[in-house]
Amino acid sequence: MVSSGWCFLATMIVAYGFANLLQSVAAARTTVHHTFDPGLLLRLAGHRTYLVGLGCQIAGFVFAFLARRDLPLFLVQASVAAGLGVTAILGVLVLKWRLPAAEVVLLALLFAGITALVLSARPAPSRQLGTAGSIALLVALGVIAVLGVFAVRLHGAPGSVALGSLAGLAFSSAAVAARPLASASSAEAFLTDPLFYLLIVHSIVGQLLLGLAMQRGSTTAAVAAMDAAGAVPAAIVGLLLLNDKIWPGREWLAAAGFLVTLTAVIGLTRYAEPQQHRSVTRGRDRAMAVATRSG
Repeated sequence: MVSSGWCFLATMIVAYGFANLLQSVAAARTTVHHTFDPGLLLRLAGHRTYLVGLGCQIAGFVFAFLARRDLPLFLVQASVAAGLGVTAILGVLVLKWRLPAAEVVLLALLFAGITALVLSARPAPSRQLGTAGSIALLVALGVIAVLGVFAVRLHGAPGSVALGSLAGLAFSSAAVAARPLASASSAEAFLTDPLFYLLIVHSIVGQLLLGLAMQRGSTTAAVAAMDAAGAVPAAIVGLLLLNDKIWPGREWLAAAGFLVTLTAVIGLTRYAEPQQHRSVTRGRDRAMAVATRSG
């Protein structure tokens, strides 16, 4: 019998692809923040585009949560990066982005790596984290918040990558909390589990950091940094503590797929000029050329 997790996984990828695109457009239209200000989320909420994108992200989050019930974290977290491919395709079709040939190759490698992970992943229920795991996630939240205060002072591509990486760590922690939480036996057990509240807080912090990252560089750079930083910790914790499984004899395929995926995602952080800024720059160049001819 085929696990329903595969359907949830595919839907998650599409939802995150739309979310990345819509939220980046809204972030580019909002005044750049140089402090770790939660008010940014309120300002972004004033954009209808951002709210639609946030709705897509929430949908992706729900489908990811459902997928984690049976599928290993190394697969689900790496597959979140596949949303970059959907974002890039939508950007080309809707916003007329021009992707460099190298970026197209990296996106192709990304999908190849995800395919290898899909073929190697073995569905299995999660183990529970326990009190020590909850305390570790709480400590991680504090560390991420402190680092965010310093990273928000960075500008341009370095700021985009740093903040995106911290967002990835926050979302990775949320994923670790979600894996055992998805197996809760009842609604009461779900709502009274400390992991539920850690999941919410880590997700909010990650959302804020991602919004700040998208203001400083391209959508691809911010999201790629987020996915690269978030994939490895979740994969390690999942395999060591949460009963994540690989089909016997396919360990090499899982390792190769994870390495290819991670390499592609890290490579994508090279393209850090905002796509929206490219369009503005081309518009200004055309206007200057017309003015010169008129003069």
